[in-house]
Amino acid sequence: MTALFALATALLWGLADFGGGLLTRRIPALTVVVASQVIAVVVLGAVVLATGGWTEVGPQLWYAVGAGVVGPVAMLCFYKALALGPMGVVSPLGSLGVVVPVSVGLLIGDRPGLLQFAGIGVAIAGVVLAGGPELRGAPVQRQAVLLTLVAAFGFGSVMALIAEASSTLTGLFLALFVQRVTNVVVGGGALYVSVKRGGRALPEGGGAKAVLAALPALAFVGLADVAANGTYSIAAQNGPVTVAAVLANLYPVVTALAARGVLKERLRAVQAAGAGLALVGTVLLATG
Repeated sequence: MTALFALATALLWGLADFGGGLLTRRIPALTVVVASQVIAVVVLGAVVLATGGWTEVGPQLWYAVGAGVVGPVAMLCFYKALALGPMGVVSPLGSLGVVVPVSVGLLIGDRPGLLQFAGIGVAIAGVVLAGGPELRGAPVQRQAVLLTLVAAFGFGSVMALIAEASSTLTGLFLALFVQRVTNVVVGGGALYVSVKRGGRALPEGGGAKAVLAALPALAFVGLADVAANGTYSIAAQNGPVTVAAVLANLYPVVTALAARGVLKERLRAVQAAGAGLALVGTVLLATG
């Protein structure tokens, strides 16, 4: 069950990142984050009311609040790092956030077998290579590296926090709702500050109509991200966190393959090698 839900997480996160990346080509990134999360809040609010999840309010929801605060900050750092580039360095470094939940898993007593340890190493190497790292000395600003490492730590922390936010399915709905509300508050605040400083909330040319036209895609991105958090929480609670975290972090491979299939982007040799290693690591983790 752990492997199944963790791989579902990778699929959902990978597709959400792909969709978000396409949207940010024509809509400001902060607007994409806030709008997609507002849609998620509305849907999750209805689910919480329908399932009675609101009755499971408890101190564990502070983990969800923490995840909701850290997530937008990590995303903003990541977008800023991508702007400073090069993407071939930033993207693989961002995937190193897997170290956080893996470390947490080891600290709480996870003891993977020999094959699983091998799978962890192979899968992490595959994820990093699938990002298409620059291997020929591309110039990198120190600020870009620092921002990327902060983002990676933030992404990994969100995984660790959301896994602790609930122990029941209805409680998980409530935790995800709280997380998304916090995302909207933090992201909305950042968007307000950005606009005050001269940034744009709406795309040039299209304005509000362009955002409205993109609502189906925004809904997909927001709901896929929510579902990924949910499936990861289930995976981490039903098996070794180390295995769940590594398998879930295969999402860059999904994003790269989606770009290849939809946009006809050619995978670089290093990316193809990374996808192959990730597949080998997945098999080792699932069978170990």
